[in-house]
Amino acid sequence: MKKRKAAVLLSGGLDSSTTLYWARARGYETHCLIFSYNQRHRTEIRKAVKIAECAGAPYSIVDIKLPWGGSSLLGKAGRIPRGRISSIRIPSTYVPGRNTIFISYALSFCEAAKMDYILIGANAVDFSGYPDCRPEYYKEFNKLLKQASLGKVSIKTPLLKKSKKEIVLLARRLKVPLHHTWSCYEGGRRPCGKCDSCLLRAKGFREAHAEDPALAAK
Repeated sequence: MKKRKAAVLLSGGLDSSTTLYWARARGYETHCLIFSYNQRHRTEIRKAVKIAECAGAPYSIVDIKLPWGGSSLLGKAGRIPRGRISSIRIPSTYVPGRNTIFISYALSFCEAAKMDYILIGANAVDFSGYPDCRPEYYKEFNKLLKQASLGKVSIKTPLLKKSKKEIVLLARRLKVPLHHTWSCYEGGRRPCGKCDSCLLRAKGFREAHAEDPALAAK
C-alpha cells in the first residue's frame, strides 16, 4: 500500500503540534512547513522546530513577508488585545489572508514533492472567529484545489470540530511534547496568560483536568 504523504503547517502551538502527532500516529510520511512571516516574535518558530525534531519529522522554514501589516500579530507596534474575545467579532490578531497564503505555498510544495495532503490544525469550536478557520472555508478551498492545481492534493483538518478540551486530551494520548509548545501571541520567556490564545488554551487544560506543562517549563 502506498504511504500517504502530507505537508503539515506547523506553528509550534497546541493545535498544529497535535495535528503533526496525529498524522505520525496514522502512518503519514510528513514534512513540516514552518512560516516566518514577520510575526510579532520568533518564539513560535523556535518551538515549531523543536516539535518537528521531537517528532522526527523533516521541516522547512518558509521565509515570506507581509509588509502591508493589517494585524497586531505583524511586527511589534500593534497592541495585543487582552481578555477573552468573542468569536462573533474579528479581533485585531487576525492576519489577513494568512491561511490562504500558507495553503497556497503548501500546495506548491506538495505538487513539487509529490505529496498527497495539506494538514492544518484549524479549529472552529474554541477559536477567535477567524474566517479562515471555518469549516465552509476548507470545504470551498478543497473544491478550488481540484480546479486550480493538478487535482491530486487535498486539505485535511483533523481538529476542526474538536473543543480545546478534546484537543488537550488527544495531545496527551499522542504524547505530544506539550512543554515545548507555544500558543501565546506575545513573545518572552513565559506565556502572558492574558491574550485570547492563552485563555483558550487554559480553558482546554482546565476542562481536561490537566496541568499545562508549558507553564512549568523554563
